[in-house]
Amino acid sequence: MSRQTTGKKPKKRLALHLVCGLVLLPIASAGAETPAADLDLIAVAGGRFVMGDAEGDDNEAPRAVEVAPFRLMRHEVTNAQFARFVVASGHATDPERSGFGYVWAGRWGRVAGADWRRPRGPDTKRIASHPVVQVSARDAAAFCAWHGLRLPSEAEWEFAARGQDGRRYPWGTAPPRQDGTRLANFGTLACCDADASDGYRTTAPVGSYPAGRAPFDHHDMAGNVWEWTSSRFPGRPRDVVLRGGGWGNNPYCLRVSYRHGNPPDIGLDMVGLRCAGDVAP
Repeated sequence: MSRQTTGKKPKKRLALHLVCGLVLLPIASAGAETPAADLDLIAVAGGRFVMGDAEGDDNEAPRAVEVAPFRLMRHEVTNAQFARFVVASGHATDPERSGFGYVWAGRWGRVAGADWRRPRGPDTKRIASHPVVQVSARDAAAFCAWHGLRLPSEAEWEFAARGQDGRRYPWGTAPPRQDGTRLANFGTLACCDADASDGYRTTAPVGSYPAGRAPFDHHDMAGNVWEWTSSRFPGRPRDVVLRGGGWGNNPYCLRVSYRHGNPPDIGLDMVGLRCAGDVAP
């Protein structure tokens, strides 16, 4: 869908176009704000860290970044949480208004009737404990705003995912494997397909991989679903940055520095969200 820079390893990046370039916002009215009591936000003290990866794509050039204190949800937003928001606010998502969402089945396809209630089409249904998908960036922003929160910037997201010790994945430096300790819900080790050997072929209940949690105890910051941020993709001012990789990605795309950018007004069955908030002075 959107174009992905190939970087320094052309053959490798060509394959990654299919799986890391998976993810393709209008900003809806937030409505009346309601408390974020059930969203379980963790306070992150903030600090200075090196953002990026010298061995990653060209747009991951390392740079020092200062992050102010903030809060970030421990888990990705679930279908149950999003359903309560829809009932309370009357929000209609972009895929519901357009009549279709994008579904990954070896390649991206536009599927009529795919939305957050039916993530892969009319014959599927949501599971309450799994992360909500088929929400656009503006749907994600509306959910957060309803709770008095916002989407994280990509710098905040990366800081929460890696801390200050330069790790490449939320749990450390080694990539995940499909044997031994399960660290994340992701795809095949070689590009590019869904894989059930980590326990789930597509989405998993949030928090299913505690061994892979990030330094501040955030879960699923690698795999399960990509997450919208509030940042724009460098050089593509319309596109919004997504982070974290998803259930169909290989380990390269699960690195904490990997970024992808997509337009703000579509939903996909591998993209969800978590909300951030400021820390009261």
